[in-house]
Amino acid sequence: MTIPATPAIGRHFRLQYEEVQQAYVLLYPEGMVKLNTSAGEILKCCDGATTVDQIVATLEEKFQASGLRADIEGLLEHAVQQKWIV
Repeated sequence: MTIPATPAIGRHFRLQYEEVQQAYVLLYPEGMVKLNTSAGEILKCCDGATTVDQIVATLEEKFQASGLRADIEGLLEHAVQQKWIV
């Protein structure tokens, strides 16, 4: 599946931080997906306006790391398959 140029959280999902879970979660009508820290940081950037290149640059700067593209694109591909992002 192809990663959208400017990924956005799907309309049936809501991304939010759950204090009880101490993690970001994706809420949807049938339940909830608890995200690990990396997935939460990546999906927070999926606002429908930010490109994948910008997401990579933002996260590499935020975490003072390089070479994150493959991991970010891997999560985004999984998110597309799960219909978390459009």
